[in-house]
Amino acid sequence: MATPSAPTPMDTSTEEDQLASMSTEDIVRATRLLENEIRVLKDELQRDNLELDSYKEKIKENQEKIKLNKQLPYLVGNIVEILEMNPEDEAEEDGANIDLDSQRKGKCVVLKTSTRQTIFLPVVGLVDPDKLKPGDLVGVNKDSYLILDTLPSEYDSRVKAMEVDEKPTEDYNDIGGLEKQIQELVEAIVLPMTHKDRFQKLGIRPPKGVLLYGPPGTGKTLMARACAAQTNATFLKLAGPQLVQMFIGDGAKLVRDAFQLAKEKAPCIIFIDEIDAIGTKRFDSEVSGDREVQRTMLELLNQLDGFSSDERIKVIAATNRADILDPALMRSGRLDRKIEFPHPTEDARARILQVSLSLSPSSLFISIFLSLNSFSLMKIIPNIFSLSNLLSDVQVTELSFLNGGNDAIFTFSVIILVTKTSWKGAHNASCCFL
Repeated sequence: MATPSAPTPMDTSTEEDQLASMSTEDIVRATRLLENEIRVLKDELQRDNLELDSYKEKIKENQEKIKLNKQLPYLVGNIVEILEMNPEDEAEEDGANIDLDSQRKGKCVVLKTSTRQTIFLPVVGLVDPDKLKPGDLVGVNKDSYLILDTLPSEYDSRVKAMEVDEKPTEDYNDIGGLEKQIQELVEAIVLPMTHKDRFQKLGIRPPKGVLLYGPPGTGKTLMARACAAQTNATFLKLAGPQLVQMFIGDGAKLVRDAFQLAKEKAPCIIFIDEIDAIGTKRFDSEVSGDREVQRTMLELLNQLDGFSSDERIKVIAATNRADILDPALMRSGRLDRKIEFPHPTEDARARILQVSLSLSPSSLFISIFLSLNSFSLMKIIPNIFSLSNLLSDVQVTELSFLNGGNDAIFTFSVIILVTKTSWKGAHNASCCFL
């Protein structure tokens, strides 16, 4: 609204001349006209104030209704489809048959509720339709079905329990005798996650997943935890037997929810232990349990194909029986890299003992042990000795020291441990040293 300009001296003199030339009746008539105009303006102002008060009252009522409608509980629904409505593209209808909702412009939503009803919403509700996408979980009013709020993604509680809340504390220095396997795992998992730009610059496609296979107790799970600790990634630990469920489709849903959670928690490492429980070769079977296991494996294959290799999601699978796995699971593009964890060699067993006993309470043993020439006594240990067996014997030896409390006793016990070949060889070794 333009503000009136101040009257100039010429305008003032002109009005004074007009008033001087007007008669008394003309002045009275002009005064009455001004009074009537003022009265009309006051009536309009009063009417506008009343209308403003009514609008404020309506706003207050609508806010109360919105607050009442937003009270929990919501009816849960999923977005099925988002439609872009444009009535101008459709043929004109008779005015008596026009549906006002069909003439709305903008985005509309097709909604499926938890009561298995499919609802079309010409008016979305309180949520911006641009922020919605198919598959979103939303809370709707149980009467009008208007969308009131977006809900977090729904995951199976068993999948949430598989997420390791505490960051793994294992380190590569805690692993002895697996230097080659550590290098291969770093190249396949760690470097693509920590130096993604280098791979993109060189045009290298990193592997999606890694298969760790070997006898029990050779350090496969320990290696996966150390890898997760180095990458600062979320660690999801799935066990193959947990994915074998009684109800049809339940195991496949666990796999699907696990990968969806991994995408939201990226960077993430999914570790599937004992994958041979669901990844065995397919065969014809009339048993429903076998078919359900095969459905779970097919869902795993689908999820492995569902994300590109440059995403910050990696899969590490471990098994003791790589020979019975399905070829489709081990082909390139899924579990690209295969890393073998054999029984430790002589040097590897020496390194395992050195790492395991580095914090031993006997300074006398440490000096003796480190002075052995290339750990020559390790040659007597049998080839079937695994890492877990060796660590178990180390723990037993340390407990013996706690009971005896003598460095000499502890040193003698460790020498027996190093030189024993079997449960019978322990006696022979002790006799030789005696």
